[in-house]
Amino acid sequence: MLIGELAERAGTSARTLRYYEEQGLVRPQRDAKGYRQYDDAELRVVAEIRARLAAGFGLEEIRPFVECLRAGNEAGHVCPD
Repeated sequence: MLIGELAERAGTSARTLRYYEEQGLVRPQRDAKGYRQYDDAELRVVAEIRARLAAGFGLEEIRPFVECLRAGNEAGHVCPD
């Protein structure tokens, strides 16, 4: 999906997604034309980020949760970090 679709499905803005990408939390693929492409795994990551932000965590505190998801775990809270 393109950035606009991910933003809509995640309930955020494309600008916010680009910021998460700058922070190294969201990792889009790029197509031949350079457009960002996201899969459902990135939707899960964005949902995790938004849930943790809503709970009062900062982006650096959220990083271990995102890495836990990227390691193939079902949820970001199951890792010891």
